[in-house]
Amino acid sequence: MALLFSLEGAIGQGILWGIMALGVYITFRLLDFADLTVDGSFATGAAVSAALIMMGVNPYVTVFVALLSGFAAGAVTGFFNTVCKIPPILAGILSQIGLYSINLMIMGKSNIPLLNSGTMFSNLTDVLPNLGWITPNYLSVICIGVLFVILVIALSYWFFGTELGASIRATGNNANMVRANGVSTNMTTMVALMLSNGLIAMSGALVCQQQGYADVKMGIGAIVMALASIVIGETIFGRKGGYLRRLISIVVGSILYRIIVSVVLQLGLNPDNLKLFTALLVAIALSIPVLLEHSSQKSAYKKLTEAVESVEEKF
Repeated sequence: MALLFSLEGAIGQGILWGIMALGVYITFRLLDFADLTVDGSFATGAAVSAALIMMGVNPYVTVFVALLSGFAAGAVTGFFNTVCKIPPILAGILSQIGLYSINLMIMGKSNIPLLNSGTMFSNLTDVLPNLGWITPNYLSVICIGVLFVILVIALSYWFFGTELGASIRATGNNANMVRANGVSTNMTTMVALMLSNGLIAMSGALVCQQQGYADVKMGIGAIVMALASIVIGETIFGRKGGYLRRLISIVVGSILYRIIVSVVLQLGLNPDNLKLFTALLVAIALSIPVLLEHSSQKSAYKKLTEAVESVEEKF
């Protein structure tokens, strides 16, 4: 029963964190930009949402404001990279470090509890029925999470089919070709970073409301979790196929990652070793496609060698 309840929570958490993974996918895969702003912008979304809820602002409105705060964080990273010509990794690190202090300014302290404040999840929980082993609390997380995931995937699928979205994808593939066609790669980089960190901050706001608190350190390790979700999804679904399929695979990968973590914790893994386990999981998942490709190449070479030997024997 304990495992069943933990799996319920893992599915809900996986859906909410999946939005963050979708944001990281924009820079990691589409733009080919190693953006480390993630750990800071995720906490920024949570800080903004929690601070506004404590001021009496509607919880749904706080998610939109958190989205805007993520846009601003991404714009700062984009400014460092495109205008100041700072390398992508260093630009992200600078933004991440600066956001830590900004998040403390927004919150006024390191932690804001929301247990006595209404969130979108608690408000929905109050009106949902009890379906037995699916409690209203978990049902509200799944309902709201699925709603936001569908909205994000639909808008992403539409946007990256537009001219600007296609230019962003082309920038990640061949920036020189994009510039040769008269498109500003600085502009496409800036837009991609803003969209990415906007989704990450939105995820932070949703996770904050679901957990019932915002903490200035809640974004630490978020980039590794996002990469784990992306890699697991790609390992299962493959990197080929349509863009919509890849977006869905990321959310599925996020859910599977949370389920794996939940199961290993139930089996007795020390929570202090969770980040080590995540790092190893990502390393293994990244290695599997390479090993499979290497194996297929060896198999193809072996078949070719046998065919050549067969022809030589005939002659």
